[in-house]
Amino acid sequence: MSTATTTSIDPPVLPTRSPLASWLAVISVMLGIFSIVTTEILPIGLLTSIGSSFTISDGMAGLMMTMPGILAAISAPVVTVATGRIDRRLMLGAFILLLALANFLAAVASSYWLVLVSRVLVGVTIGGFWSIGAGLAGRLVPAESVGRAIAVIFSAVPLGSVLGVPLGTFIGDAAGWRTAFLAMGILTLLVFLMLLLVVPPLPAGEPTRLSVLTGMLGSVNNRFALVMTFLVVLAHFGAYTYVTPFLEQVTHVSSGLITVYLLIYGAAGVAGNFLGGAAVARYPRGTFAAAALVMAGATVLLPALGRGDLGAVALLVLWGVAYGAVPVCSQTWFAKASPDSPEASSVLFTASFQATISIGALVGGVVVDHSSPSMVMTLGGTSAALMVLVACFHYVRKISWPGPAKP
Repeated sequence: MSTATTTSIDPPVLPTRSPLASWLAVISVMLGIFSIVTTEILPIGLLTSIGSSFTISDGMAGLMMTMPGILAAISAPVVTVATGRIDRRLMLGAFILLLALANFLAAVASSYWLVLVSRVLVGVTIGGFWSIGAGLAGRLVPAESVGRAIAVIFSAVPLGSVLGVPLGTFIGDAAGWRTAFLAMGILTLLVFLMLLLVVPPLPAGEPTRLSVLTGMLGSVNNRFALVMTFLVVLAHFGAYTYVTPFLEQVTHVSSGLITVYLLIYGAAGVAGNFLGGAAVARYPRGTFAAAALVMAGATVLLPALGRGDLGAVALLVLWGVAYGAVPVCSQTWFAKASPDSPEASSVLFTASFQATISIGALVGGVVVDHSSPSMVMTLGGTSAALMVLVACFHYVRKISWPGPAKP
């Protein structure tokens, strides 16, 4: 455990509000994260069309996934520390406005470098909004409802896959990829209005200090969380970023059907989110390892069994269920490792998660440009399998969190 005693928890004082108002606030935060997740991974479904528009390779187009992750990893600690005394409601609104600007910039970009600039803005939004929003449940609803509120907020991650990306891909196929970003910009503005209307003022409490963040690295459980998150997220985004080229070149799926495939994957992700959320509280280690193991099997088998429609769909379902559990498992692991510093643990979770997204997309891009989409899937499965070995090592070492609830 970290020896740092300064906490980053905002004061858990709740204003007197109706249950409806409280849950509307939770839903608005969820919709904010939904907009962020959808914008972040939207290029996955539009990768080849954007690449052909600017005459660049699939690997170069993958930089659209690399840029947000890099900036989010940097902005998560920097922005959280720098704005620690500012009302959290104001910060949420500012980040959502920045996201709207990023979408509109991408929609009108005349060159690929402007698209990458828009992705930089997306990265800053991810780092700031996630670090604040992921830990707000305790300030929006009564204590007995916090668990459900967290599940609702985190449901935005698979919903971004099940609704956002397939719908964006459909719009891109029907009206062009620029229209997809324009639609996301309009949706983001609507979310901004909802945040202003239903989220109460959230005065900042004790600000998160840099010393708290660095002190958390002294916890062996935090270090294990970092390693496992790195391996499993590297596996996922190294492979999933290039799932569209794989489906086109290996499974030979038509562009119209790719939307259906991504929709099926996303629906499986929603199921995985709730299955993982139900199991991770009691079995954090086993649930995290099981998700990685299923993901490893699905991605390794795709090059062999994913050449036909049935095999590809079946493995995408397994992959979706497995990855749907990953974000809640990772966040839970960080939270259990630092129970006295919820906002700081959210910062560490966000920074590590987003940095690995960028690395995964970058490594996958190099592999796909110099080898094939099938090789990307194989390497992704290998990385996920390594994560399972790390989780087993954690179990053998008999490492647990302090307190009565042990994994």
